[in-house]
Amino acid sequence: MAAVQVAGAPVCGARDPPPGPGSGFRRLSARLGSLRPADSSSARTEIHLLFDQLISENYSEGGGGVTAEDVSALLVQACRLVHLNQEHLVSKVSQLIHHLLNRLQVIVDEQNLDFLLAYTISAFQQCSSWTHMEILQALSALVYYNGPKCQKYLPDLLGENGILMKLSDSSQSDPDLRRAAVHCMANICLSVPGQPYLDEPYDGRSPIRQEPMEINPSKPIASKRKKAKAKQKKGQQGEEPKEPNGEIGAGTANSLGKLTLHEGSAMGPGYLSAQSGASEGSGPAARDRAASYLSNATWKRISSSESDYSDAEGGLQSKMRSYQAKVRQGALACFLSTIKSIEKKVLYGYWSAFVPDTPGIGSPQSVSLMTISLKDPSPKTRACALQVLSAILDGSKQFLSVAEDTSDHKRAFTPFSVTIASSIRELHRCLLLALVAESSSQTLTQIIKCLANLVSNAPYNRLKPNLLTKVWNQIKPYIRHKDVNVRVSSLTLLGAIVSAQAPLPEVQVLLQQPCSSGLTSSGSTTSWLGSSDWRRDASYTEPSEESTDNPASSSGEPCWLIRLCISIVVLPREDPCSDSDTSCTIGNIYEPSPVRLESLQVLALLVKGYFVMAQGYLMELGEVACRCMEETDPSIQLHGAKLLEELGTGLIQQYKAESTVPPSQRVPVSLVVMFWAMMLNGPLPRALQNSQHPTLQASSCDALSSILPEAFSSLPNDRQILCITLLLGLNHSKNPLVKAAAARALGVYVLFSCLRQDVMFVADTANAILMSLHDKSPNVRAKAAWSLGNLTDTLIVNMEMLGQSFQEEFSGLLLLKMLRSATEASRDKDKVKSNAVRALGNLLHFLQPYHIVKPRFTETIEEAIQALISTVLSEATMKVRWNACYALGNVFKNSALPLGTAPWTAQAYSALTSVVKSCKNFKVRIKSATALSIPDKREQYGSVEQYAQIWNALVTALQKSEDTTDFLEFKYCASLRTQICQALIHLLSVASSSDLMCIQETVEHSGDMVRLYILQYLKSGVEGDDTGSAPSPQERDKMLLEALEHIRGIQESSGDTAKKAIIVYLEGILTIYTNASESCVPLL
Repeated sequence: MAAVQVAGAPVCGARDPPPGPGSGFRRLSARLGSLRPADSSSARTEIHLLFDQLISENYSEGGGGVTAEDVSALLVQACRLVHLNQEHLVSKVSQLIHHLLNRLQVIVDEQNLDFLLAYTISAFQQCSSWTHMEILQALSALVYYNGPKCQKYLPDLLGENGILMKLSDSSQSDPDLRRAAVHCMANICLSVPGQPYLDEPYDGRSPIRQEPMEINPSKPIASKRKKAKAKQKKGQQGEEPKEPNGEIGAGTANSLGKLTLHEGSAMGPGYLSAQSGASEGSGPAARDRAASYLSNATWKRISSSESDYSDAEGGLQSKMRSYQAKVRQGALACFLSTIKSIEKKVLYGYWSAFVPDTPGIGSPQSVSLMTISLKDPSPKTRACALQVLSAILDGSKQFLSVAEDTSDHKRAFTPFSVTIASSIRELHRCLLLALVAESSSQTLTQIIKCLANLVSNAPYNRLKPNLLTKVWNQIKPYIRHKDVNVRVSSLTLLGAIVSAQAPLPEVQVLLQQPCSSGLTSSGSTTSWLGSSDWRRDASYTEPSEESTDNPASSSGEPCWLIRLCISIVVLPREDPCSDSDTSCTIGNIYEPSPVRLESLQVLALLVKGYFVMAQGYLMELGEVACRCMEETDPSIQLHGAKLLEELGTGLIQQYKAESTVPPSQRVPVSLVVMFWAMMLNGPLPRALQNSQHPTLQASSCDALSSILPEAFSSLPNDRQILCITLLLGLNHSKNPLVKAAAARALGVYVLFSCLRQDVMFVADTANAILMSLHDKSPNVRAKAAWSLGNLTDTLIVNMEMLGQSFQEEFSGLLLLKMLRSATEASRDKDKVKSNAVRALGNLLHFLQPYHIVKPRFTETIEEAIQALISTVLSEATMKVRWNACYALGNVFKNSALPLGTAPWTAQAYSALTSVVKSCKNFKVRIKSATALSIPDKREQYGSVEQYAQIWNALVTALQKSEDTTDFLEFKYCASLRTQICQALIHLLSVASSSDLMCIQETVEHSGDMVRLYILQYLKSGVEGDDTGSAPSPQERDKMLLEALEHIRGIQESSGDTAKKAIIVYLEGILTIYTNASESCVPLL
């Protein structure tokens, strides 16, 4: 059972009053007061988060109106909520006691002191030794100037077997604990005039002589404290501190003898040393907080020069611990370099040695990198271990993809997939544990980055849900952390969550959770445009269990993450100088640039993965993109353009034919038109013309290319002309990045139905693309080749839809120029070549008889076809060879070309038959078999020998359809057999009497194998991918019947038995197929 809220607790949806001094403390105090003790996981997490918020709260000078009574009451309530068996919470509440008493300069009153001392002493006696340092810090803060009020607890503290006496004994092996105990004893000794001294039995036990502090009643204590701070600063600058009016000064310091009390230990409020050279490795995790605590707690320090406290033995031990920490850091740095320099497959062989696994029942936790991250006393060492873990997780997606635990495994052995899944779960648990226990901002940043790396690589769709929910709920408070780097890494983690195998049902539920307290329930974000109160409303509170368990009930809620990111980007921050960085200025009213950039990235990722949820904010997000592009920061402008591109892409995906979004739930075209009209009337055209920022121009081109075609046709004519004019102009840019983006955008526009029939636009686009195709930049040429492929696709569509009229209107000279340029590009790098050969196939298909007969075309056509043949046979990438086979298939579709009689016919068929038999890539084999089945006339296959070569090659390919050493190719085996069977039946349907002999040989030698695969083809049809439009079962049956009728109709010479053998063979196949279909029994 989680800690629950009771009557009087804040209600979700209610607007908080305007924040005043101490409002954050009072709000958190009220939330803490509404909780009741519980021992569930959710209760512990909620208390952890509340403690973290209280520690990270930005308390103003003088406490911001928070009284000592408020602080004492809060600490008592905190201790009541934490059982002593919850050691991590005990450590955290000890940190809270130490921090609040120091930060708010509070001395606890006697009544609450009694309860708190009893709690801390019991905690020390019952909890593990790793918590003792934090507990001693809290104890030291409590007893500060309260020595005379601690009389009843002095036996437990300073008795013969007292806690402090044991820890301060010379036999104590840990110098830090010993030093902390001495600090605590020193604080017990401090008093003001009029207070009684310690009882006689304990007066001599402290290594520090008690000195009463004289206070001038005419001056408040705060004034004395400020003077003490000023004197200490002088002492640190080399001046001898003076001791007027009996204030604490050198006299007290001298009475301490030569006791070493290092500032870096941060042992409590009574810092008796002004040393500033403490080693970073001299204490547990909380020690890294000493610097921030000390800067706010100098009012309690006793000034002294460093020499007054020098102690050879203590200094040597402290240095030794520092050296040991540096050795560990050096080892981890070496480990990190090793990880970055070895192959991943070698590294993951050592996965179990460095990454934790879930311990068995009763088994101790295995030692791993997480052991260092959780238990090493040095924050830097913990951060180094987390860097190493991040490096191991980076790029581990393929390795982790085998993990699976969606079902309970009850076997005699543990599968490897379950072991990896267990390891992933343990990593989540340990990192979240480190997250709530860590207080060093630098280490905290590394923890969150490590979590982001884990989230980016883990296969959550194969794991039981709730892992991301835990990460999501625990990271929310850190979005408002005082450290900029922590805020940035927190947003990075949220971005990783919304991009992990998107869309995930678990993340959809998280995004639909009710917004945190104070958020309006209107579901609209327009309020952020005119009011800065919205940002304050977005502060985090833990969602209730009911909302998590019933996502349907909150489907009408606005997406809090979108609203939060919008507010971070466009609204002024509440406290412009509250960040830990020192770069803030009075004029900088917004969040730091890294935080705003990360928020924009989260918005872009959320739009990409969960557009259905983001589409309700289309106009608001569009205005965010506009405002970003209007700013002077180039990075903000660039991310605004990226967000606009993702919005446009999301709209296009909704309107694709294969989209699963019902038409009623799509964004209306009218709204899309309004959206793009706002963009084109806003800063987008200026960004496209900003030659001082070419990266922004390129991103703006990409954004402009993401206009929904249906919306583009509905834009005003002047806006359409503006888009085309800008892109054609940018295609002449001297910057290759801009030129490549413009060429690509033109390749998108040429596919628009409202533009592709405009011959002038197609011609202008063709000339622009051809110019870019000869650019010296490989990236520009690659984009131009892709656009040329799209443009030739448009030519084919226009030829089929508009007929000869468009072909005659299109310039023959431009067509010839395109052929030559594409032929030349087919000899370029593979990225250019793959689209160049696609364009060649389309252009050769587009040619008309009057083009082919012209002498200037003849040589160009020959060169183009030879380029395709050589590409099919080359050692280029599989994508290039696939496109070349596809292009040859398009060439075969043009009946005006002399296929079958031209010299290049034999070369083309030889290349395709070679590929269909032996290419390692089955998708290339499939496409070559498809090309071989395209000619629809027998004369196009050439001579009898040529026909026999093709037939025998297909039969051989059918026999070898399972011969591969690459496991990934097996999934294409069925598709390959299907396509080969289809090609064989097609060849039967065009065969002549001269071809029957080679067919008969196949029937005699390989008839059983061919029958088996043809029956499978008739029965199951197409399986796998990449076979194009598959014929239906009725069409396949009809194809075989037509082939049989064609064979029957062939005139054969007398005495020739080939025809009869083939007819009997085909009739036998059809009989088996028909009988099996009627009896509904398997064919095999």
